[in-house]
Amino acid sequence: MALKPNRSIPRATVIPVLIYSDVREAVTWLEDAFGLSERVRIGEEHRAQLSFGEGAVIVGDVRGNRRPPRRDEVTHSVVVRVEDARAHCERARARGARIVDEPRDFEFGERQYTAEDPAGHQWTFSETLTDVAPEEWGGESIG
Repeated sequence: MALKPNRSIPRATVIPVLIYSDVREAVTWLEDAFGLSERVRIGEEHRAQLSFGEGAVIVGDVRGNRRPPRRDEVTHSVVVRVEDARAHCERARARGARIVDEPRDFEFGERQYTAEDPAGHQWTFSETLTDVAPEEWGGESIG
């Protein structure tokens, strides 16, 4: 797939958009707790594009029918690959993230933990431990 470059949108091919009641506060917290970096600001309180490695996420404001999640309701989760899940978890915890699932190793070769940000969005951070074929743990390669 050869996409045309455009400096006004992240290079990632899949870009989650998460809604927050305070865009600037969310950006500051996501940079500090999870290590994301703001790359584009669209208005002071409208939107921001953040990057992490080759990935991206857009933080959007509340308007129309866009709302952050409600307490104790999970409608989605963002998965982010990191080099060291345990260290990343401790950084997030120290900066106020609620750790939903502590780091643990999975048969599919990943160490993962899940944290919730102040708006209620859940983020799963995944560290690759080893390369495992899906068939080795009950998955199936399709393509």
